[in-house]
Amino acid sequence: MVKSVYIHIPFCKNICSYCNFCKMYYNEKMASIYLDALYLEIVNNYKGEKVSTIYIGGGTPSDLSISNLKKLFKIIEIFNKDEKCEFSFECNVDIEKEKLILLKDNQVNRLSFGIETISKKNLKIIDRNHNKKIINDKIKLCRDIGFSNINGDLMYAFDNETMEELKNDINFMLSLNLEHISTYSLIIEKHTKLYLNGAKNCDEDLDYKMYKTIHNLLLKNGYIHYEVSNFSKNNFSSLHNLTYWKNEEYYGFGLSASGYIDNIRYTNTKSFNNYIQGIYKYEVEKLDKYDKINYEIILGLRLRNGVNLKNFFHKYNVNIEDLFFINDYLSLGYLIKNDNLYIPYNKWYVMNSILERFVK
Repeated sequence: MVKSVYIHIPFCKNICSYCNFCKMYYNEKMASIYLDALYLEIVNNYKGEKVSTIYIGGGTPSDLSISNLKKLFKIIEIFNKDEKCEFSFECNVDIEKEKLILLKDNQVNRLSFGIETISKKNLKIIDRNHNKKIINDKIKLCRDIGFSNINGDLMYAFDNETMEELKNDINFMLSLNLEHISTYSLIIEKHTKLYLNGAKNCDEDLDYKMYKTIHNLLLKNGYIHYEVSNFSKNNFSSLHNLTYWKNEEYYGFGLSASGYIDNIRYTNTKSFNNYIQGIYKYEVEKLDKYDKINYEIILGLRLRNGVNLKNFFHKYNVNIEDLFFINDYLSLGYLIKNDNLYIPYNKWYVMNSILERFVK
């Protein structure tokens, strides 16, 4: 049963130097045309299931004008939402009060802010322009309006970043008393401004030291490190993202959006012209049982609790031990097995290499 919906809004008023997502500069008319196409994609593909999570990402969805936001929320009325639906919306910290009130009035109950850093040097690197006062004032405004579930993105491993700069960023994030913090090591991706300018990735040893520092400080301050890149207070894990990590099906609507329905993983086109002409799909992967099992392992082992063995057997009618040689990984401490199979914290930094070898 499909219970989650991702919607991609590709428009931004400012393009960050590190971003390799599908995005374009905001244009009121183009955004309106895009929303018309989004409506048609949803109407033609959504089958009426009760939805328990909706996530509006981008791009910068909060850069839509008031009129286009109202148009978007009118489209979202199509969905049969569960009364406890987690409704997430990505925002820039410059979002105006009028827009926040509009979000609240339209049942958005989880906000995600791209805070990234408060270092002036590092903000310049990523072409962002905010400061502690702007962020503090905006979070307070969100609280006053009634939002009680807020995520902040924290970026680290900038070239030449110091541990003092990182600790300043972490301490500032802690001062905001956010319910959720997502962390991202800055990776220089092809076709980004940073890549074209010849920027370099952070030293790997320093990256690891920073990862451990983030982990230790956030856990010390009451956050649960529930997924390799995500921390939350108790009962504030991202329900939408847990859909991905638990290998459950979800709709993906909009330019470049990915979805997983009826044993098919798909990714939509990045071409604006194709999309508004109703040519949505770009890549389609039809999965057999063993493809699904591999996804189950790769995604599930990203979680602190890993993969529940009884649930795995119930889902696939086979034991993990009958498919994978796990004893060597258990003896080396790469995996731990009880009711669940999971990777211990002290091996999370090398998780990708463990997963690659394990699945092979």
